[in-house]
Amino acid sequence: MASASSMIFRSLVMGGEKSLDGSLTSAEQTHYLAALNSMLDSWSLERLLVPQLLQESFSLTNNTVSYTIGSGGDFNTTRPTKIVDPCFIRDSSNLDSSVEILSAESYGKIVQKSSGKTYPQYLYYDQGFSSTSTATLKVYPAPSSGLTLFINSWKQLQNFANISTVALLAPGYQLAIESNFTIHAMAGFRPISAEVKEIARTSKAAVKGINLPSSFMRLDAGIVGVKPKGSILTGP
Repeated sequence: MASASSMIFRSLVMGGEKSLDGSLTSAEQTHYLAALNSMLDSWSLERLLVPQLLQESFSLTNNTVSYTIGSGGDFNTTRPTKIVDPCFIRDSSNLDSSVEILSAESYGKIVQKSSGKTYPQYLYYDQGFSSTSTATLKVYPAPSSGLTLFINSWKQLQNFANISTVALLAPGYQLAIESNFTIHAMAGFRPISAEVKEIARTSKAAVKGINLPSSFMRLDAGIVGVKPKGSILTGP
């Protein structure tokens, strides 16, 4: 674990801006903390830099199709960067049914969005920020009572509330953040050595490599000429 101030200082030492016996002024703390949070905010948009794909569950309200999601929202959690498959509905008998994620265009084509009062089959995630920094999640058809929605989502990388905030980082992230922040912080001020650039590149690539989803390939039965075996759990 490392504090924001120690990570920033090591980044500046790496870039030649600070010596080992130096320190950060109050103005530098404010400036570089904002710069570090800005870099981490941009990293949250890169799937292979997101440290976790988190599954969460939320109780649906009878006949309610729209829910705010984020800190203090109807679904009180960290605002998802993106919601991804698989998502599903679980009823009171612990039976699950899949939910398809719709684009804004597909959701917009639904004529009567509040119809139904049954098991929702579709989900639309409106990532737009509200005044409270929450997003909006909408389901269709409208849910009946006793249903729970399960979603999988990218979660934003931790940012630092203040210079003394301690980061809880997965293995490999500290070096990747410090070395890449050296380049980010020194841009336009000081040239970066080839050694630091290589450390930043390889450490970031290592994080992306460990976060790379496992691939699954399958040939269509019409190509191989053999009917594939199916499973009650996974389908054909």
